[in-house]
Parts: sequence; structure tokens; C-alpha cells
Amino acid sequence: MPEIDIHADDYALTVNTSKDMLSCMKKGELDSISIVPNMSCFDECMELLYASIPSLPFLPKMSVHLDFVEGRSLAGAGKVPLLADGSGLMGLSWGGVFLLSYLPWKRRAAKEQLKREIKAQIERVNHAVTNAMEIAKKSGTACLQSGIRIDSHQHAHMIPVVWEALCEVIAQERYEVEYIRNSKEMLGAFLTEISLWKTYRPINFVKNRLLFIYSHQADRYAKAHHMEQMYLWGLVMSGHMDYDRIVRLYPKIAAKAKSDGRTLEILFHPGLTLPEEVSAEIGKEAAEDFYLRDDRHVEMDAVSRLRAL
Repeated sequence: MPEIDIHADDYALTVNTSKDMLSCMKKGELDSISIVPNMSCFDECMELLYASIPSLPFLPKMSVHLDFVEGRSLAGAGKVPLLADGSGLMGLSWGGVFLLSYLPWKRRAAKEQLKREIKAQIERVNHAVTNAMEIAKKSGTACLQSGIRIDSHQHAHMIPVVWEALCEVIAQERYEVEYIRNSKEMLGAFLTEISLWKTYRPINFVKNRLLFIYSHQADRYAKAHHMEQMYLWGLVMSGHMDYDRIVRLYPKIAAKAKSDGRTLEILFHPGLTLPEEVSAEIGKEAAEDFYLRDDRHVEMDAVSRLRAL
């Protein structure tokens, strides 16, 4: 079988989201997590993680979850006016960030502002990750991470102008990066299971194809920098990675990853946001469609049962 990475996004999105993810970590169910850099609860959530490390079976690998559509700018509102409003709130939708790649009169300024924000977000999470790794070492908790790992909220790092900004920041700051998520999900396995077609959201097929187009830049970067190539599983089923469909699709998707010599990252969102945690930092539509839904605990159940596959 291919190397499997059971991954959870959105640590430090809210305190309850983080507590749910910690419950999975305490049972050794997550190989890796992504940490949101720019929410006001960041420090509190990291303290929860630090306190838990000595009792964990192992410390999952930790990625910077770059966020340009929610939270607050870490670079400072005045330094990224295309990304944040006057109060510092990140104000663009994913489509808004996407358009910055294709508006010639904004693209250059957008890239420079993205570089400022990317550097600030990487620095914040990297400091926290380094601290977590030191606690793990002192407490004898295993951790396989050695360098910086990077992905993003809504896969925004795959957008061309964001990708260019990210690569330039990595080169200029000489970051030692061991992993950048390639949001490349093969569509074939989903299409062969005709009975499941009606269970997918049509917009997720659009997301799958668009990110597949952009995945070639990530493949080239990984090859040039001697990183492992990967497939992602979590786009077509985004928002509802339930166990029953995973069981049906797993043999085909795992076989494809194995035959292509790629790591398979299976992406979950097992943390539930509580209604009282919704603030101006979190988009109302996103909260109602994703963060507050019981589907998050459906995904937590799938994470718990996935190890048996």
C-alpha cells in the first residue's frame, strides 16, 4: 500500500475545533495537522497543544495553514490593503484571491502584499511548531517532523499569484521546507462509482478540476526540491468525508497512489465550531455551510475508524 497521511485541517480556527482535534491526537489517529495562524484564539489553542504533548502517543506533523480569506492580517492592515480592510480583517473570498492572478493592474502589488502576509503567517506558526517539537523532545514524545510544512485554507496557495509569492518567500528567507501540499486529486475513482455521483456537491468537481490544472506547478517544485510527490483526497468529498464512502473508494484511490509512487494525504475537518465562537474573523456563510455542521463529527468518526482499513 502507499504511504498514507491521515491529516486534519483547521487547528486554532476556534478553541472547540482545536479540542476536537486534540481528542483525535490523544488516540493517535492523526498523522498530521494544519495550524491556522491568524485567529485571535491562536495562543490559547497552542497552549492547549503544548500541555497535551507529554501525554500524546506521538506528535503529529504540523503545517502552516496559510489563510487569506478569514482571520486578521499578521502583516498589518496598512501593509496589505488588497487583502485586509482597515481594521485588519481579511476581506477577500477565494474568488477574490483568484482574480488577483488575472488582473494585470493589481497583480504585482498583490504579489508583494501576499509575500508580506505569507512571511508573517509562516513565522508565527513556525515559532509555535518549533516550541512544540522542543516540548516533544524533552518529554520523549516521538515526532518525525524536521522542517517547515505548508498548506492553506481553501487551497489558496495553489492560485498562481499566491504560489509565486510563496515560492519567492521560501527562497528569500531560505526556509527549510519539507512539504508543500499539492491539492491534486485524481477524479477517476469517483466517476467509476456511479451510485455515489448524487452524493457529491457539483461545485467540488469544479474545484477538483481547477486545482488539478494548478497542481503541475507543485509537482515541478517537489521534483526540483527533492520532496515526495503526493495525491490529496478531500476535494470531491470536501465537507463530508464520511466512513462509508471512504471504504468504497479506498481500494481504487490507494492503488492509484501506490502505482504512481505518491504519498496519499487523506484530508479531514474533524473539529466542530460552536455557535458562540463565530465572530467577525469567521465568514458567516462558511460558518453555516461548514464549521457549525454536524458533518464535522461525521468526519471525526471516519478518522477514528480509518485506521482499521
